[in-house]
Amino acid sequence: MARKPTTVALTYNEIEDRLEEAALTLKRLPVKGGAKGYGSSWPDVVRSRFTAYGFEQARVKVIPNAQEIQRMEDAIDWLRLIGSGVEQRDAQDRRIVWMRAELYPWRVICRHVGLSRATAWRRWVAALLTIEKRLAKDAKAKRRQSESAE
Repeated sequence: MARKPTTVALTYNEIEDRLEEAALTLKRLPVKGGAKGYGSSWPDVVRSRFTAYGFEQARVKVIPNAQEIQRMEDAIDWLRLIGSGVEQRDAQDRRIVWMRAELYPWRVICRHVGLSRATAWRRWVAALLTIEKRLAKDAKAKRRQSESAE
């Protein structure tokens, strides 16, 4: 079943927050079976009495619900709205936006894309403003379409 992405006019900060939420949701998704080819014939590890009584920190993995997954998919779809016509630059801008959503420090991002910090930051801001502008344009078009249908 094809789904329609939601088009809502959001602000720059809300877009940034939703992209960070999408990156976190993507990390929290369960992995079915793990990577192929990395199985083990060894028996399962028998836990010691120290781990059984809570001497080590317990790790709890929270699985995202359907609404969080839907919001993640919408936010990832927004990355396609980033575009200036130059494929290499568009791909680099998407990479900057996604790495920033995953909370990478600017130093790592700059080393990865090969730009100075100021240039990477300007392109990140421009990409978020482009997403904001195109979402607002889509929301406005949908409002007009629904008003003319009435």
